[in-house]
Amino acid sequence: MPRMTLDDLVGQLSAIYADDLVAVALYGSAARGEQATRHANLNVIVVVRRITMDHLRKEAPLARAWRGAGHPPPLTMTRAEWLGGADIFPMEYADILAHHRVLAGTLPLEGVSVDLADLRLQLEHEAMSKLLRLRHAVLDVAGDSKALLSLLEDSVSTMLVLMRSALRLMGESPPADSDAMCERFSARSGRDAGVVRRVLRHARGVEAIDRRVADGVVEEYLNFAEHFVAFVDAWSQTHPTL
Repeated sequence: MPRMTLDDLVGQLSAIYADDLVAVALYGSAARGEQATRHANLNVIVVVRRITMDHLRKEAPLARAWRGAGHPPPLTMTRAEWLGGADIFPMEYADILAHHRVLAGTLPLEGVSVDLADLRLQLEHEAMSKLLRLRHAVLDVAGDSKALLSLLEDSVSTMLVLMRSALRLMGESPPADSDAMCERFSARSGRDAGVVRRVLRHARGVEAIDRRVADGVVEEYLNFAEHFVAFVDAWSQTHPTL
């Protein structure tokens, strides 16, 4: 059976929600015009006027098929939830507002903005959570070089989101290109993001990391994550009024 395409998804969502559909939009790396990893993940937000149990029953097989095609399930929200959610998910909203492509309808944007104080709080939480998850994952697969490289590949997209958010916290508009964004983060923070760029090249299939050096790369990546947490914490301490 052929994998579901983006056009298939939009068409079926339009049929399911009909007049209740407000917008379908693409966000993430594809909306920025790049492929963060060799397996392109298409992130889609669906905004509707209301969500009933009947809607969810009809959307369930569609979401399963979309996941089966290798993508995250559609992020489905009511219009009211979308308009009121920027203070809860400021990192995600900042990415969507910066780069999105409307596939159907009109994405409501009036009054939707990200407060830097909200962004700082989520970034501090997510950065520390990321570090702890990385350490736990290493505990599970230490000694297995193939699994360690898979861990790095799976984690790099989230690390890039964190770094883009840190640049926004510093008052910058992050470059759409992830390589350029890493360079800019290094320049602004004084933290060398070379290991993130190396993992990104591996994840894209451009330059594979040899399994024999997996332990060393993971150690360097963990060190970067630790320094990132310390940087965000220090920034928050020196900019308490944000």
